[in-house]
Amino acid sequence: MTAPTRQFQPAEKPQAAVHTEPLTGQVVYMYAFDVAYEMERKPVRELLGQPVAQFAVDASKRNPRQLFFYRPQMVRLPPLEKFGPRGPIRLERTIKLLPVGAISITVRVPFQVDQIEELVPFHDLRFSDGSYLYDHVRELAEQVRRELHAHYIRPLAQLGDEEAYTVFCVHSPILGEAGTDVRAEDWMREHRREISALLTEERDPSKLSDQESEESSGKYLSYYKDDVVVIDWDAALIVDEPRYFDEILYTMELANLQLAELEAYDRILDDAVERSYRDVGGRRFSLMRSARTQNDLLEIRIDLARLSDELSNITKFFGDWHLARIYQAISSRFHLADWHRTIDEKLKTLDDLYQLLRHEQNNRYMLILEMAIVLLFILDIVKSVFGAH
Repeated sequence: MTAPTRQFQPAEKPQAAVHTEPLTGQVVYMYAFDVAYEMERKPVRELLGQPVAQFAVDASKRNPRQLFFYRPQMVRLPPLEKFGPRGPIRLERTIKLLPVGAISITVRVPFQVDQIEELVPFHDLRFSDGSYLYDHVRELAEQVRRELHAHYIRPLAQLGDEEAYTVFCVHSPILGEAGTDVRAEDWMREHRREISALLTEERDPSKLSDQESEESSGKYLSYYKDDVVVIDWDAALIVDEPRYFDEILYTMELANLQLAELEAYDRILDDAVERSYRDVGGRRFSLMRSARTQNDLLEIRIDLARLSDELSNITKFFGDWHLARIYQAISSRFHLADWHRTIDEKLKTLDDLYQLLRHEQNNRYMLILEMAIVLLFILDIVKSVFGAH
């Protein structure tokens, strides 16, 4: 791992609680969709009438050459103007195409608010015409799926459920009424209950218990005096300089994608488990069908081995240790390790079931073979007896 791109600064004394100036920033909505088993490796030149480019994080930073496992192709769509809860808003939409047969759509909406509580309506963004951002994103994902159908290997018949995550990005430094900088950690502690309400989509922070407030904002990370990242299971808050947003957001997007991938594998294994129970109950399991099922399981196991390697070693591919800590925190919120452990146990159960069925089938064939041998002996004896006369 290369040296961190940020340098530690001496700790400063906490400032007293102060009232701050209006907060500016952007809300980033992430949606991950599993659309196929895999995507062909050849590049896509154009999507939805826009050129496709290779995604890259800020190349000016001292990151390893092999930055991320996933090297997506990316499309930036023209901005879309809508009317939101606080008037006209501008939607900046980006689509990433992943070789694992998934797409990730991010939508950015700028904001300026006086208090953190005013961001709660942005959590589930609704437009003035009554539609939701969610509806627009699903329609966009369906368009992408149809246009890229020929590029996918074993594409899904229809678009499944998405994995969504919302990130509230606040520009730093946060300024007090006197124009002085406010330490991000001090601001976070002073507004901890309001931040917890934002992350849990509660409009009235006073209704939250102390325990829930502590739990929702318990996983937070800070590097400089003017940055902090608060991570919850459904949303996160970032206070940082805008130039650092992209790398943090892509780290979160990567974890969100992995969660969607694990859920897709879990559904595949659930179907396989159900088939195995039918096989066990039916007692009719041909060797040809057994071989086909074993090949399917072997393919899934290879994919899971690759995914396990990614989950175990992903922090080696961040040039900034602060990003690695953020990934570890969000993967803990998503319980990625537990998901993978559950899937691995299901796969082992399937292996045991089909090995048992195959062993039973082999025993049946051995019994048939032994009966055939005995019958041949009987026929030989009968032939020899009647042949002597």
